[in-house]
Amino acid sequence: MLPRWCRAVRSLNSITQRNDFHAISRQSYAMATAAAASVEPAPRPTKQPVVSLDKMFWSKPASLALALDSPLRVDEPKYEGIKRFILKLMLFYSKQSKSIRGANVIYKRVVSQVDKPAIYDVFNLEKTFRMTFSLLVLHMWFCLRRLKEEGKEGVELGQYLYEIYNHDVEMRVSKAGVNLLLSKWMKELEKIFYGNIVAFDAALLPEAKQDELQNVIWRNIFSDDGSSKPDDAALRAVQAMTRYVRREVSCLSLTDKEAMFSGNFMFTPLENTSFGPVRR
Repeated sequence: MLPRWCRAVRSLNSITQRNDFHAISRQSYAMATAAAASVEPAPRPTKQPVVSLDKMFWSKPASLALALDSPLRVDEPKYEGIKRFILKLMLFYSKQSKSIRGANVIYKRVVSQVDKPAIYDVFNLEKTFRMTFSLLVLHMWFCLRRLKEEGKEGVELGQYLYEIYNHDVEMRVSKAGVNLLLSKWMKELEKIFYGNIVAFDAALLPEAKQDELQNVIWRNIFSDDGSSKPDDAALRAVQAMTRYVRREVSCLSLTDKEAMFSGNFMFTPLENTSFGPVRR
């Protein structure tokens, strides 16, 4: 059986009207998040950007792999002797076990980027359930797209990553107060996930319009009413996120397979306003 997220991506081959996938209906989104929103704390007041958005994310893309001596690295445990022998019998070193451990580290990198206040401050976003979910989907797309470049092996790892993400989203929905009809909300959020990743991929196709990605980001992340164009107040933030997205995609493509599969990479640190190469 093909991984579920991959089925959505491969459906691009049959798409003739990409705009159908820019966003699942806002009504569905509202249904999926209504119960969560009803118990969330009031969103913080909208803030003015505290950084110069127009100067951000113009630097040359570079690998996001962590340095070998970085304290942020998560390396495979190196057991010896009888302990290693027992763990080997328990399939601790099997390909599946290594993939699951790697997928867990990758997802921790995703959550680390999405849960930090910096990403909301830089792009002037309110930290609501809907916004956090949208950013989770975006950063999952970054990783799944990069893993797909490694062929079947990457697709298989992407499936483990998707399952971890799906479990986390379910926990977040439950924590937000949705206990009844949880499976219904999860199905709605799954549809949104599929629609969004297809829309992001379509926006990067060579034949896509120049402002296609910007419009997709606006509709799927910033817009609350489904309007097709960003208003003047949001335009600078949308343009900055568009540059951020393009840069992260390029940076991940430059990140080697070992770093991706082990999760030993970090997204661009948004706390750093220089956005040049950073030793991590």
